[in-house]
Amino acid sequence: MIEKIQKKFALSKQGAKDLVKACIASSLQNISLIFPVGLIYFFVSQLLKNNITVSDGVFYIVGCIVCAAIIFFTTLLQYNYTYYATYRESGVKRIWLAEKLRKIPLSFFGKRDLADLTSTIMSDTAFLEMTFSHYFPQLIAALITAAFVGTGLFFFNWKMALAALWVLPVAFAIVIFSSKILENLTEKQTAAKVACEDGIQEAIETVRDLKSCNAEQKYMEGLDTKIKNLENRSKISEFAGTVFVVSAMLICKLAIASVALMGSVLLLKGSLDVLTFFMFLLVASRIYEPLETALQNLAIVIVSNTSIIRLNKILSEPSQSGYGFLMNNGYDIVFDNVSFSYDKQESVLKNISFTAKQGEVTALVGPSGSGKTTVSRLASRFWDIKEGKITVGGLDISKVDPEKILSLYSIVFQDVLLFDNTILENIRIGKKDATDEQVIKAAKLANCQEFVNKLPDGWNSRIGENGFALSGGERQRLSIARAFLKDAPIILLDEATASLDVENETQVQNAISRLIKNKTVLVIAHRMRTVSGADKIVVLQDGKIAEQGTPEELIDRNGIFNRMMQLQKQSAAWTL
Repeated sequence: MIEKIQKKFALSKQGAKDLVKACIASSLQNISLIFPVGLIYFFVSQLLKNNITVSDGVFYIVGCIVCAAIIFFTTLLQYNYTYYATYRESGVKRIWLAEKLRKIPLSFFGKRDLADLTSTIMSDTAFLEMTFSHYFPQLIAALITAAFVGTGLFFFNWKMALAALWVLPVAFAIVIFSSKILENLTEKQTAAKVACEDGIQEAIETVRDLKSCNAEQKYMEGLDTKIKNLENRSKISEFAGTVFVVSAMLICKLAIASVALMGSVLLLKGSLDVLTFFMFLLVASRIYEPLETALQNLAIVIVSNTSIIRLNKILSEPSQSGYGFLMNNGYDIVFDNVSFSYDKQESVLKNISFTAKQGEVTALVGPSGSGKTTVSRLASRFWDIKEGKITVGGLDISKVDPEKILSLYSIVFQDVLLFDNTILENIRIGKKDATDEQVIKAAKLANCQEFVNKLPDGWNSRIGENGFALSGGERQRLSIARAFLKDAPIILLDEATASLDVENETQVQNAISRLIKNKTVLVIAHRMRTVSGADKIVVLQDGKIAEQGTPEELIDRNGIFNRMMQLQKQSAAWTL
């Protein structure tokens, strides 16, 4: 049962257990509130018979104290299991999500809208936290209490019990039958919310480009449309929920009238005494207050199913796993008939075979979209291949934990991402336990000292979100410094010198030359002069290897590589 609850509500094992406890505790608390009604019933019964003694008075006083104690205890129990446990589960769930995202292949993020993903992690998790702390346990408790009390009422008078309880199946049927409508409206509202958040995020990120193109007004018109659409969707969802819930609550209001009417008829016939009639009125007034709240809770629980589905989509994604230790012999990277495609779409790579040897520089070149970056991502197991085999030092990387494989790589991406922190801490990402001296040494190798000396606080200067205080070339050099600091046996450079001027590019290349001794280097570049000194060049075209060999061999073949060299020479000679 616990496993089914886990899957149904996207909970951890402990969270599922706590949810069961919360429902039981809430039920006990509701039932404890019925005890005073029973006490009043027996008190009035004896009062009408005029046979209350001193000992009876003591009994009822003690009974009131015991009822108060039971209510206090069950309320405390309900609070702990419902609220504290749910908030603890919320923290566990966020960590659980973070761990899951850490183990999911990066291809997952390529096919998911980041605004949608952020909304799932933040908004959906928060909504489910509210659902399981304020609504679901109270709903289950109300149903259990109604069943418990309803069964008891039949022992007193089955006609009065029917008069009190007939509204329940009708009221709940109204809300339950509306579930498909409510879920559909919630899905549309969520889609509108994600589109709105995506539009706002995009507007902030592209404000410079919008201004430069005088496109702010046009863009804001589209954003206004998204905001109004979200507003309308929210109104429609709220109205629909209100219509069904209020209708069900109105049905519940008929219970008191039914009890009063049936009781009056039975009193006139002499088949019901006044005390029992009074008791049914008390119970009906007490039981339907939480049930009306339960109807609202039921509507919210139905709506929460959309968030649960979105959360389960992440949790059900296959994770990358493998051995937590390395058994490689050397650091040669071998691609053996590797094919790859995103999902079930057309293949991006087809039968790729080459070897990047330790101590050599292997360059991947080719036109845009030929698969160069994909090859580098596969080599470091950012994604998993569909066919073939990739080995590092003879070790099949698909059998090793991705984080363990990445410990072998120092990677410099084309798109540099920096943190709103100091220069030192941004570089220290490459090796968290590095000393300041080691960080500064790596930074000097990447030619960072020149621009750092100009900053107000030097190495301790904060560089803003994604390093907005730095130029593109300066950000790239910080990224290169990270790779130097990590000093891994395999170096992967994805257009690492693309943003550097000629002088800095030369200095960084000299530093790289010192760094790559006895290491495996895989370079992706569009500038042919960047790879002119490579030991081996692999030319990709349309996801296949078109040529491979030394630069001299490929030039002599007069093929694609030679043509690319000639075109870049022509472009270098171009002037305004």
